[in-house]
Amino acid sequence: MSAQIRATRWLLGSAAWIVAALVLILPLVSLFSEALRHGVGDAVASLDDPDILSAIRLSLLVVVLCVPLNTVCGIFAAYVLTRYEFTGRGLILVLIELPLSVSPVVAGLVWVLLFGGRGWFGPMLSHNHIQITFALPGILLATLFVTFPFVVRTIMPVLDARGRANEEAATMLGAGFWAIFLRVTLPGIGWALLSGVLLCAARALGEFGAVSVVSGHIPGVTETVPLRIETLYNDYQSVAAFSLAALLALASGLAVGVRGMLEWQHKVTGEADPPQGRMA
Repeated sequence: MSAQIRATRWLLGSAAWIVAALVLILPLVSLFSEALRHGVGDAVASLDDPDILSAIRLSLLVVVLCVPLNTVCGIFAAYVLTRYEFTGRGLILVLIELPLSVSPVVAGLVWVLLFGGRGWFGPMLSHNHIQITFALPGILLATLFVTFPFVVRTIMPVLDARGRANEEAATMLGAGFWAIFLRVTLPGIGWALLSGVLLCAARALGEFGAVSVVSGHIPGVTETVPLRIETLYNDYQSVAAFSLAALLALASGLAVGVRGMLEWQHKVTGEADPPQGRMA
């Protein structure tokens, strides 16, 4: 390797680390240093608040409900879009990517327009004593919308790369759709599926904009962790705000970190497709 190539690699690598330090590492360091300014004991004690604990429980509930739904829907959406050609396929792909380009605030306003008290279906819902906005269902709808693309878009490239050869061979051996799907398709996308699930969970845990619009910011009732952080910060409770923000950063960072490790291990080891089970 020539000296010029080595120098170029060193310069590019240094530039990448400088950008990462300024944009990613420095903000996280400042966040944790602020949270721990008065010691670990004060940071932990500041989280022992009924509204904070309620926000944590609500956020975990949203993740537990949204991630499985988006996983199941994402798997079948990715399968249909990669295995079949049909009219409107391109439009569906555009719609799937829409939550990635539209502001989450706009997404929240859409649900308010549909299900709010003065929305299209608001009077009917009120008449039947059904609460969507300013309640858990609205938070779930908003979170489902903004997190839907992650599982689909993570699985689709892997399904495209694998092709249909194994599935067609299983069909020739007499296997049915579900046997092929469960024993051939799913095992082959295992690492990608887990990667998408982790991204979806991290995004659901940290969603702010859409949830802020539909939740009503009711402390102890509809405040998720990001919303509670904003409330604490606006109330000048900086220790609790930064401590809760650090906890959220740890949880989201852990999910993204595990996802990155899985992807790196898959690339480094060159993991082959897992052996397929015998077809029924």
